[in-house]
Amino acid sequence: MQSSSELFPVALVSAEIRGDLVEDIYRLKPNNSPDASVELALTRLGLIGQEARGVPVILLHGSFSNRRFWYSPKGIGLGPYLARAGFDVWIAEMRGHGLSPRNQDYSRNRVADYARYDLPAIGRFVAEQAGQRPHWIGHSLGGITLAAACGGGYLGEDEAASVALFGSQVSRDYWPLKLPPVAWSGRFLLKRMGVISGSRLRRGPEDEPIGLALEALRWHGLFGRFGERDNDWWAGLSEVQVPVLAVSAEGDHQDPPWLCRKLFDQFGSEVREYLCLERKQGFSENFGHVEMLVSKGAQREVWPLVLHWLEHQALPKSDAAAVPV
Repeated sequence: MQSSSELFPVALVSAEIRGDLVEDIYRLKPNNSPDASVELALTRLGLIGQEARGVPVILLHGSFSNRRFWYSPKGIGLGPYLARAGFDVWIAEMRGHGLSPRNQDYSRNRVADYARYDLPAIGRFVAEQAGQRPHWIGHSLGGITLAAACGGGYLGEDEAASVALFGSQVSRDYWPLKLPPVAWSGRFLLKRMGVISGSRLRRGPEDEPIGLALEALRWHGLFGRFGERDNDWWAGLSEVQVPVLAVSAEGDHQDPPWLCRKLFDQFGSEVREYLCLERKQGFSENFGHVEMLVSKGAQREVWPLVLHWLEHQALPKSDAAAVPV
């Protein structure tokens, strides 16, 4: 693979004009994890005619999803919005999602692998290309992965200018999973499956590896915790000093606001903001899990707040939707 980087092999596999945007697609082969077959697709968006790239921001999709969550074929989404505002936008696709091929041990992929190996590699490459630290934005599982990387010490102030978590939580209790027979049965059944089908479950266009489900069973089981056996991510979050924004939505029944707030409160960051998208806070609707970022309402009301956060590391002072921390 002819490399576009001095860090590890990187190939520019596509360079296209998409309306008013320039779309470059890279494929990274970091060779930093036990599975040497891992390759990661990274889409870079910029504005045609822009003399210099702006501040870099990396977007991480959630489960059963891919880059199209941020960037539709018609050039609509938070990714194009930020690119048109002058940011250097990078959209990552996790192992086996979208343009990222399935690695050899795909079924065993876990958040721990994304946080320990993939995010640091993506961050290093973007910083190399942009010449400065990137901002990070994650939705759902993407936000959980960001929290894991921060709490685990894999992303710090040298690798992240800020992090923003949308609809992300790790504390929801599933009491049956704390019963050993239920947990054992769950692991036994999951290990007989190759993948969890997003289309079959009507959750999204992508599949997810069984490794993620087994990892979640351990987190939510008896004496479980958010972390690895040798690294307590939850405890590590209290030491994080990267500026953090957490956004929840009142209509999100998958990751409800009080649980998103609990994850946010665990961060030790001095610069931090929490936002709940609900009518009581002045929004036009109680946004849902996906609608908080992908909807006409989000385009009008949420995207400008994201832009303000990236530019100022704060929400607008006049915004009544900001909840005091």
